[in-house]
This record gives sequence, structure tokens and C-alpha cells, in this order.
Amino acid sequence: MRSYRKELWFNIPGRRAFINITADVEGCIRESGILEGLVLVNAMHITASVFINDNESGLHHDYEQWLEELAPHEPVSRYHHNRTGEDNGDAHLKRQVMGREVVCALTGGNLDFGPWEQIFYGEFDGGRKKRVLVKIIGE
Repeated sequence: MRSYRKELWFNIPGRRAFINITADVEGCIRESGILEGLVLVNAMHITASVFINDNESGLHHDYEQWLEELAPHEPVSRYHHNRTGEDNGDAHLKRQVMGREVVCALTGGNLDFGPWEQIFYGEFDGGRKKRVLVKIIGE
């Protein structure tokens, strides 16, 4: 069995964004030379997420609204976490809902996806560099 590891770096200027990283992950697969195995993609920051869904702008808008209803950014005083001087209590909750990571099957050198599936990086507290780990194991 072989393994491959790479970090993808993102610096989202705004507070929140959803970025399609499927092509980045596919590039890692090509670099790895691994044809059969598993691909782990995980956000290495506690206010960011990696998830799989459709690349459709209406859905992303719905995520934005839904997450803001579940855990509104303001007033920042509503979160005990923010009493430490932070203003990102909502971002931690949004990450919890959207998830830390995805694991995908790798078959014949390709992501073994169903129709419309894509991998996304979700940022909930942008403005600084953050990384995503891509780890591939297989043969």
C-alpha cells in the first residue's frame, strides 16, 4: 500500500465562502499515482469545513441562509466562546453542522462519485490562511 499527503491552502478574504475543491483533489490523485484506495479530505481548522454536495448556486445560497438562521454571527455577545475576545463562536457551530471531513472511494484513478457530487471547502471565519489536508492511501 502507498500513501500520499498534500496540504491545500486557502485565504478567503470575506467571512464566509463555499469553494469547489474537486479539481484540486483530482490533481492530488493524479500526483499520487494511486488508482485504487481511499481519499480523505479534511479541514485542519475548527472554523472551516469540507463536505460533498451539488455545485449549484441556489443550494449554496440556501446553506448561507440556513446556517445563519441556526447560528447567527451577530450579536457576537450571544456566544460564551466570544467572551475570550473572539468573534467566531458562530463559525465553530457552523463547522460542526457542515462537518470536518469527507472520505471518498478511489476507483481506476477517479473519485467514485454519484451524479452531481462535488467536494467543497466551507469557510466560516475567513480573513487568514487555512489549510485542507488531502491524504490518499491505496495502490
